[in-house]
Amino acid sequence: MKAVVLAAGEGTRLRPLTAETPKAVLEVGGKPIIEHCFEQLVDLGVETLVVVVGYEGERIIERYGDSFAGVPITYTHQREREGMAHALLTAEAHVDGPFVLMDGDSVVRCDLKELVDRQRDPSIDGTVLVEEVSAAAAREKMVCVLNERDEIVARRQKPDDPPDPSLVAASVQTATPALFDACRRVERSPRGEYEMSDAIRIRIEADATIAAVRCDGWLVNVNTPAELRRTDRKLRDETG
Repeated sequence: MKAVVLAAGEGTRLRPLTAETPKAVLEVGGKPIIEHCFEQLVDLGVETLVVVVGYEGERIIERYGDSFAGVPITYTHQREREGMAHALLTAEAHVDGPFVLMDGDSVVRCDLKELVDRQRDPSIDGTVLVEEVSAAAAREKMVCVLNERDEIVARRQKPDDPPDPSLVAASVQTATPALFDACRRVERSPRGEYEMSDAIRIRIEADATIAAVRCDGWLVNVNTPAELRRTDRKLRDETG
């Protein structure tokens, strides 16, 4: 199985730290954020890393070259920053079967093997890592509604009245190439981007079986200086 890592974001909320550096290369716990992603994916046994770069992407390419820990890296370029669904489409030519998709600005400390194992079930079209958060946090996320088999049957984007606690989509999923077709059908969101959450919604509405896998640890999408500091502290506390 291949893995696609989305690392094209500009990181405007992290300025001035990202004035000349992609946020995926900012360090937490003594190494770049994206390196934490690579390590987990290599541990999963992926055969190729497809990395989507954009803003200051040459810094990522210069740092990691054509492989990481013996796993080949292929780079694609998102020339215009138009959202994650748009970014994923740049990787389509390099993916020919089920794949892992991971945000390159995330640090995930939970077991991801179940996502890959469930994706291998022929009855499963995709999986999404979900985490339990407060209602206040869920108002800024994609809330997932599950059936008794932990399959996602509906999603609510940034709801006004989410349950407390809520299960929200996190930064890792697996999918088949049908996700690319869904990405092509996504319309621009009010903020002018093609959103991955809309691609997932399209798959659900097409009766795809998307399994939710609950995070058994912790994760952070690093978008602000406060989240950068918090993630750095958590990682350093883990290593003593």
